Amino acid sequence: MKPLPETMLAALLAAPGSALSVGEIPVPHPGPGQVLIRMAAAPINPSDLGFVQGSYGYDRPFPMVPGFEGSGTVVAAGGGLLPRLWLGQRVACSASAGGTWAEYVVASASTSMPLLPSVSLEQGAMLIVNPMTALAFFDMARHGRHAALMNQAAGSALGRMILRLGLRRRVPVIHLVRRAEQVTALHALGAVDVLNTTEPEFLDRFSVLARRLNATLLLDPVGGTLSETLLNAAPAGSTLVRYGSLSGPGPLDNVDERRVVRFFLPDWLRTQSAPQVLLKMLQVQRSASRELQTRIHMRVLLADVLTGIDRYRSDPSAGKILLVAEPGSGSIPSHEDGPHHP
Repeated sequence: MKPLPETMLAALLAAPGSALSVGEIPVPHPGPGQVLIRMAAAPINPSDLGFVQGSYGYDRPFPMVPGFEGSGTVVAAGGGLLPRLWLGQRVACSASAGGTWAEYVVASASTSMPLLPSVSLEQGAMLIVNPMTALAFFDMARHGRHAALMNQAAGSALGRMILRLGLRRRVPVIHLVRRAEQVTALHALGAVDVLNTTEPEFLDRFSVLARRLNATLLLDPVGGTLSETLLNAAPAGSTLVRYGSLSGPGPLDNVDERRVVRFFLPDWLRTQSAPQVLLKMLQVQRSASRELQTRIHMRVLLADVLTGIDRYRSDPSAGKILLVAEPGSGSIPSHEDGPHHP
């Protein structure tokens, strides 16, 4: 392997509430149970934007590198058997001692996922946050004996995974979107029940449909005042799962708090045993080209992260923006992309 550099390029938050910038910082060193990964790609997720904007607590010193997941090659190992086993392997990873919007990242070996030969580094970069969240929701539905689900922001990458998993597992899902073209797009993917929240008769249609399907698990990444409205219109005994706040947390003044569950993927993963996590990691990879595939919209060099964020915000339903570190790998279309935007 090549000698490691002393410094690396990274996206940086200098202080709470500061503007995102790009700069040089020291390459980190892995400790016991950790690996150092030379990053190949990292997506821009809504949770990443929430982190940059201050919606998440900061538990690391500044300057801080954003980015919750990505993929790359293990180039150095800390103490322990598992880090040594992963040395030289292509892996999917989640942030540990630093964020993934950087040329190198330190991650826990136990939560780094060696990639199957059939999984590209690009798809591998997006195997944790959305796919594991989708699996978690269907686990919650099964354990809670919910006959059907409702999902807001259904046109997102996660929304489309929930759509495909619902079809495969024969679990009815009510998909909520905000634009007519998203209704058409989801029907084309096989969705049966798609509702536009901006239409005048939306709430009446939702209430009738939710009761007919017994949709008692409501997945809500949007927040805002609609959360309370939906829960009050849902069947008795429904649970609302809040896992994001795209429109702000919103009031829930007239809702029994026992009917609201707040979901944070790292907390859910800690409730799973090591064999359960390993099994889900294998399941995610085997489904990476089917139910849990993520559409890539475009690639942006790490140095141009602000451009990537602007592109993602302008049309989050178009597909993922991948941050890549290698010169010459930015904005290159592939067979799984949508239209190419230079």
